[in-house]
Amino acid sequence: MSAPVRADIPGRPASRSAARAAARLAAVQALYQMDLAATDLNVVIAEFLSHRLGSPDETGMPEETDVDFFGELLKGVVAHQREIDPMIDQQLAEGWRLKRVDSILRAILRAGVLELLALPGIPARVAITQYVDVANAFFDGDEPRVVNGVLDKLARRLRPGELEG
Repeated sequence: MSAPVRADIPGRPASRSAARAAARLAAVQALYQMDLAATDLNVVIAEFLSHRLGSPDETGMPEETDVDFFGELLKGVVAHQREIDPMIDQQLAEGWRLKRVDSILRAILRAGVLELLALPGIPARVAITQYVDVANAFFDGDEPRVVNGVLDKLARRLRPGELEG
């Protein structure tokens, strides 16, 4: 696995946290595309790798994206979606179901829950903070608070004791 490289300083690796933050943002956008256009996982990954990652001037995507982590997030959400969606449903306000939630918000929640569920090496606080930041990039309303609330409740259930203190 190679380190992400910044395009503005040839050969200089980007910070791991910045590269992963960029991967999270790209994964949310890819999940949104998959959800809306019913695009196949492998097609979306190939498209993002060849056209959207690493060329910020044309696409607006960050240069230092951890492409391996991007793929891991997408594949993980697809593999665990039948487990993830009911977890999110249980945390939403009464009368709300995940299928009624905005598609971008749905993608953010799915990716965040995947990290809490299947990627124990990533601290819960980091995952929650990162996905709240992603939500803030897309929304000005209550959605970032929804992301924080849902992920916090699930983190306390999936990783007991990790958020205490």
